[in-house]
Amino acid sequence: MSEGEFVILYSTFPDGESAGKAAHALIEAELAACVNISGPMTSVYRWQGKIETASEVSVFVKTRRALADRAIAIARAVHPYDLPCFLTLPIIGGDVDYLDWIRRQTRSGG
Repeated sequence: MSEGEFVILYSTFPDGESAGKAAHALIEAELAACVNISGPMTSVYRWQGKIETASEVSVFVKTRRALADRAIAIARAVHPYDLPCFLTLPIIGGDVDYLDWIRRQTRSGG
């Protein structure tokens, strides 16, 4: 494994249906090896000057750093929010066989 090759993209969606749409688009485009959709959870945030509370689902996208920007662009295109959360979290280690599987499931060449 080369240091910093793999990342997890974190995002939130309003529901499982919209998260699933993004997940399928990422897997079909070979920009993610796996997408975990978890929830529901409660999010509290300030939006347009007001404190909001919303039910959301969290999404964890397992991919390679070289594909992160393209994966975010694909997911953003189907995301229903005006300003969706997308964070790139580095993977600093893990099971070598699993990381190799991520590599094989995503586009070669980055």
